[in-house]
Order: sequence, then structure tokens, then C-alpha cells
Amino acid sequence: MKFWLIPAASLVVLVLAIVVGVSSLLAVLCAASLVGAVIAAVHHAEVVAHRVGEPFGTLVLAVAVTVIEASLILSMMFAGGKDAATVPRDTIYAAVMIIFNGVVGLCILVGGLTHHEQTFRVEGSSGGLAALIVMSSLSLVLPTFTTTTVAGTYSSEQLGFVGVTSIMLWAVFVFVQTVRHRDYFLPVDTSNAESHARPPSNRQAVLSFALLIVCLVSVVGLAKLLTPTVENLVVRAGAPKAVIGIVIAMLVLLPETGAAVRAAHANRLQTSMNLAIGSALASIGLTIPVVALASIIFGLPLHLGLDPKDLVMLAVTLLVSSVTLGAGRTYLMQGAVHLVLFGAYLFLAFVP
Repeated sequence: MKFWLIPAASLVVLVLAIVVGVSSLLAVLCAASLVGAVIAAVHHAEVVAHRVGEPFGTLVLAVAVTVIEASLILSMMFAGGKDAATVPRDTIYAAVMIIFNGVVGLCILVGGLTHHEQTFRVEGSSGGLAALIVMSSLSLVLPTFTTTTVAGTYSSEQLGFVGVTSIMLWAVFVFVQTVRHRDYFLPVDTSNAESHARPPSNRQAVLSFALLIVCLVSVVGLAKLLTPTVENLVVRAGAPKAVIGIVIAMLVLLPETGAAVRAAHANRLQTSMNLAIGSALASIGLTIPVVALASIIFGLPLHLGLDPKDLVMLAVTLLVSSVTLGAGRTYLMQGAVHLVLFGAYLFLAFVP
């Protein structure tokens, strides 16, 4: 099927579900459309990436997904009130864990099985990881220990400071990635056949960018419509509410995951790392300022501090990521370590 038909069909299903409501049958159709939109999003993201080159292509996908993810979180905060106070925390934390354990682990595993060893530039990954450690600590760790307000929360002044510093760090990273040190994010090996393929025309790139936005809107819209069904399943299963944030993050990150794994399989691990680091930084650097501003202006409750178990999991993830991203060369073992850590994260989310 033509890749322009899938976004159109997904958008039609989304509009139909909004107008009619999500019945059991329509929920299955929404789920199928969600998968189709993800596949189409990966295709169109790769077209845009091939036209504009690295690292701009991965930046387009990371920012587009994160902006819509922030909109989804914000809409849930307005609709849920006090019950949604932990949704931003759970979703952002889940995004970081999914990206740095699930996505990175899967990319390294696939790349290791296919190409034995792969390389990427340490200069770019180390700076991005350092920014992520600071941003995640300010956003998810320190609220547990500050004393101005109750544990796990920030005052308006503290929220403002964290929001400003987060978006500043993200902006500096983007400047470094795209202008000052762009070569730090370019592939080490330029002999890959795909990198020498003829780039698409401007018209094709613009069309793919428009269809990419349609796909991402459909993914997030369908994910939001399926959220009540997911919530009911979570309640019936007796799982903690934090699982909802994991499901939301997984659904929203599907396009990026598909693009990253495909790049690793094609021996373009640098693209995979650019996507992973860029997505994690954008998830915090763009989402935290938005939810902080909304919380301050509209008085929405916001609980950012992680529980002790999650603090330990985050610390171990950042430690292991420092080892992996500081090597510049990956093989099968590193992927297995990240995936085991991801499995532990999922298991402890259901069995805390």
C-alpha cells in the first residue's frame, strides 16, 4: 500500500473514533491504525532525514514526537486534575527508561547480531548524556529531597528555575548538534550504501514531512483514545497506576523506536544514538517547561519526585549508559545488559 494512504486512513479512523466513540470493535481498528501510522511515520522520517542529512533528520523526528507528547500530557493534566498529578513524571521517567534501556539495548543487540561490532562518536554522546543526567536529576530526583514544599513537589519558583534550565540545556545541545560541532554527530563510517543513495527531491521531502506530522498526530490521537481502554485493563489486572505512563510512552515512542532499530540493522548506529539521546533530552527539555508553566499559571497539581525504587533504577540506568556511550564501540553484550535492565524496570513496575 502507498505510504500516503496509511496516514490518511489512520487520520480517518481517528476522526471516526472521536465522533462515534471507541467501541470494542473500533478499539481494534484504532490499534491496527496505530501500528500502520507508526510504520508510515518511520518511512517518512527516513525520507526527510535522507534529504536534510544528519543530524537534522533525527532532530525532526525527536522534536515532532516530543511536542505532541507534551500536548498529550498537558491535555491529561487538565482533564484529570489531582488524579493526573503524577502523569508527567511517570511518562517522562518511562520515556527515559524506554529509550536508554529498551531502544538503545535493542539497537545494540540487533546491530551486534547483524554486524558483530558497530561504532559511533563519543564526543556527541557524552555531552548529550551529561545534559540528560543534569536535567533528569533536576526534574525527577531533587523534588524528592527539597523541603520548601511537600516531598515530591516543587514550589512555583523552583518549577520556574527547572523549566528554564531544562529548555536552555536542550537548546544548547541542539546548537552544538546542528551548528557548532555538527561533525560530532555524523557517522564514523561513511561507506554505507544507503548514505550514498540519491536523496529525494525537495517536493518529496516536503510531502513526507507533512505526512510525518499527520502520522504523529494520528499516533498520539489514537494513543489518547485508547488510553481509557488501557486504564481499564490496568485496573482489571491490578497493576499500579504508573503502568499507564509506561504504556503512553511506549505508544508515543513507537515511531522513533522503529527508525532507530532499522538504522542499527542497516549499520547506521550513529543515527540510532542520535535518535535515542535527542529524544530523551527533548522529552525532558521540552515537556518539563510546558507542564511547569501550566502548573504555575493554572494551579495544576504536579508531582515530579520519583519513589526510592525508581530513583535506584534511574541511577543504574545512567551509570550503565555512561559505560556504553563512553566506549564508542558496541557489541552484543552491551545490548543484553540494557535489555535485562529494561526487563527489570518493566517487571518492577508491575510488581513493585
